[in-house]
Amino acid sequence: MAINPLSAAGAYANASKVGTSPGMEARGGGSSFAEMIKDAGRSTAQELRGAEQLSAKAAAKEADLLQVVNAVTNAEVSLQTVVAVRDRVIQAYQDIIRMPI
Repeated sequence: MAINPLSAAGAYANASKVGTSPGMEARGGGSSFAEMIKDAGRSTAQELRGAEQLSAKAAAKEADLLQVVNAVTNAEVSLQTVVAVRDRVIQAYQDIIRMPI
């Protein structure tokens, strides 16, 4: 069964809205979990695009090889982080689905 990570994040956001009562609001006054995930996805995509552009410049001998290696390494670490978070969200979703009613 394929699970869409965005659906899991949306379900989490909807579930957090259902049980709102005085004293149960999120601490820190920051954005929601879904917004945090979206921002992380956007920044990772931006890093991947930057690394790709820098690699193209290096192929045309317009960029330093050290810059390319740093950009690609940073993009790889960001992608691995996003994949790890996605896996944890999916695992949490599956654990919730398996809970007895």
